[in-house]
Amino acid sequence: MSQTVDEVLAANAHYAADFGEKSQLPMPPGRQFAILTCMDARLDPAKYAGLAEGDAHVIRNAGGRASDDAIRSLVISHKLLGTREWFVVHHTDCGMETFTNEIMAGLLDSSLETASIDARGWHDTGKGPGSPEGRYINWLTISDNAASVVEDVKRIKAHPLVPGDIPVYGYIYDCKTGQLVEVPEATAAGLAD
Repeated sequence: MSQTVDEVLAANAHYAADFGEKSQLPMPPGRQFAILTCMDARLDPAKYAGLAEGDAHVIRNAGGRASDDAIRSLVISHKLLGTREWFVVHHTDCGMETFTNEIMAGLLDSSLETASIDARGWHDTGKGPGSPEGRYINWLTISDNAASVVEDVKRIKAHPLVPGDIPVYGYIYDCKTGQLVEVPEATAAGLAD
């Protein structure tokens, strides 16, 4: 086993030893809201939103984007588990701002190994083979952070499976201060009917 696996399993054993009343938490989130945010390791939604286990659903993907799968999760969160408010939270210094669909497709064409970035941009440092399949995916990259929050809130609100009475709020997490900064245009677009 790897050192990472050993560390994770040791941490889990310590956590499980004091699990106690957490075993009685109900399936629906107690505070009846969900957060769609980025998978970036610098973001800890439990800390920046004051969450304890059982409080809210947290849906994470690259960029915190309103992908089909994120919307699927939000719809399940409401329809089956009763969430009544949703937050879309992107963040400053997001890796999704550093490339385009074309750059990603080109990197994957070359190899499937990890690429590197420097002042000149992304470079594939691996050996092939790669795959052209990256050309058929919309990577949902970000060129304007606030605009992407607005776009995602509007996409969620316009989805035919999303009830109009669910408010969707738009924020950007500032990686330098830890603050959530509202994107007023997004929140206005996400008002409940």
